[in-house]
Amino acid sequence: MAHPNIVLTGFMAAGKTSVGREVAVRLGRPFVDLDDLIVARAGKSIPEIFAQDGEPAFRTLEAALCREMMEPSGLVVAVGGGAVLDPANREALAAGGVLICLDADPETLLARIGDDDNRPLLAGGDRAGRIHALLAQRSPAYAAIRHHVDTTSLSVEVVAERVMGIVAGLPNGGHRLIVQCGSPAPEAPQAERPSAALAYDVLIAPGLLAQAGRRIVEVGIAPGRCAVITNPTVAAHHAPTLIASLTAAGFDPVVCEMPDGEAHKTLATAAGLYERLAAAKLARNEPVIALGGGVVGDLAGFVAATWLRGVPFVQIPTSLLAMVDASVGGKVAVDLPQGKNLVGAFKQPAVVLIDPSLLATLPAAEFRAGMAEVLKAGIIGDVGLFDKLTRIAGADLFRAPEQGEGSSLTAIIADAVRVKARIVARDPFEQGERAWLNLGHTFGHALELLSGYTLRHGEAVGLGMIAAAGLSAALGFGAATLPAQIEAAVQHLGLPIRHAFDPHAALAAMGTDKKRRGRSLRFIVIRRVGEVTVAEGVPENAVMEALERIRET
Repeated sequence: MAHPNIVLTGFMAAGKTSVGREVAVRLGRPFVDLDDLIVARAGKSIPEIFAQDGEPAFRTLEAALCREMMEPSGLVVAVGGGAVLDPANREALAAGGVLICLDADPETLLARIGDDDNRPLLAGGDRAGRIHALLAQRSPAYAAIRHHVDTTSLSVEVVAERVMGIVAGLPNGGHRLIVQCGSPAPEAPQAERPSAALAYDVLIAPGLLAQAGRRIVEVGIAPGRCAVITNPTVAAHHAPTLIASLTAAGFDPVVCEMPDGEAHKTLATAAGLYERLAAAKLARNEPVIALGGGVVGDLAGFVAATWLRGVPFVQIPTSLLAMVDASVGGKVAVDLPQGKNLVGAFKQPAVVLIDPSLLATLPAAEFRAGMAEVLKAGIIGDVGLFDKLTRIAGADLFRAPEQGEGSSLTAIIADAVRVKARIVARDPFEQGERAWLNLGHTFGHALELLSGYTLRHGEAVGLGMIAAAGLSAALGFGAATLPAQIEAAVQHLGLPIRHAFDPHAALAAMGTDKKRRGRSLRFIVIRRVGEVTVAEGVPENAVMEALERIRET
């Protein structure tokens, strides 16, 4: 049976064609523009149809095509905004799939249309006045459409995510991102090859935890026994909702609690979880579900990758840091006394379910720590996100459910995940640019290790990004003003900009960092906000100077 059509309509220049093409590419569906079909059938352009045959002839052709769309055909369809003025056309289009209206304010529409002469309805001079008049005339018909996305201030990419979220039935204007994992690199060792599908969904929407069971079934995991790995703190807040959702979908969940904190992300903890899975008789086709922050996600993913040589894995992150970073990309690991994440694997999840409303129970300090990874995403690849973070007065304001289109907590999380998803798609096994995601981490992991993991990961990454900015300027990669710019952004988010530690001990701790090449450390350096690169063979004195920049004296 064919998938329902995805039908985009709205006023001219609202983005129907560009967004439709983007959605079609992401979902692997055919794209159809009804205006193009009309031109093909009439054998003349739309201005010629209007001039020679009149608008009623155009509307007759349009209505016939709308009726053809009543049958679900798995298409993505762009339909002119005039077509949906007729209730019969709206009903026909909705019968075959999901009908979504794209909106934009008049000024934006006028700017997008520009001097385009292929707009017969705007002929006659005052385009701005004509746009306002047509919008007023069409407003009742557009309002009759159930689903809307305002494209005024959003990119095509973001609108496509919102459209796919609507089609997926996400609550409250959620986002659906599709992470492409690529195919195994020929030179990649067997252990670094993917252990799951080559693409998976990241769903982002408030209220998603209560839908978890259904969402897991939708990605092809059959109901049955499943293991939920969590910790006591998270379980007290969120396990009952998850268990109820899983049970309602036909799963038989076994809750496996591990101690809270990075200090327990060890092989010994993993061994204890293996014993629980053995007692539960968890089979190869039965999933491990991570409900928790980055530590839980990393350890649960490591267990899922190694139990029975690999079982399905689902990520349900509950901390901001895990939502924007650790839950996406498929890297899972445990720590050794010598350093972080030294034993690990690539284990792609079957799906990532991000429910921003879970952050209401997150301590403020942990929320601020997560903002460091959001800031990192902006520095790596999204100038707009970086600017947005520096304009908001304090990180805790992101707790508000909505702060305008594009500035809600849901949108901020999607912005950060999008940066990582792009990089992971191009370099799934960290053979090249995926290393950019380690900005600040070589410094930060050393600080975490020296602190006995009392320094939060996000706090350490924030300090590490300041040090990386100093190193970038010292090596001539970035401007002299760069360190102050990054330090101000970190401080603005309520994160520490200095820490008491021994720089010599930190340098020694970097010697076990897994990101080194041979015996040589490499660092991610910043050319400017939005552009980073890798620096090899960095002199020790330059590293020491960078460490001194963040040392509390």
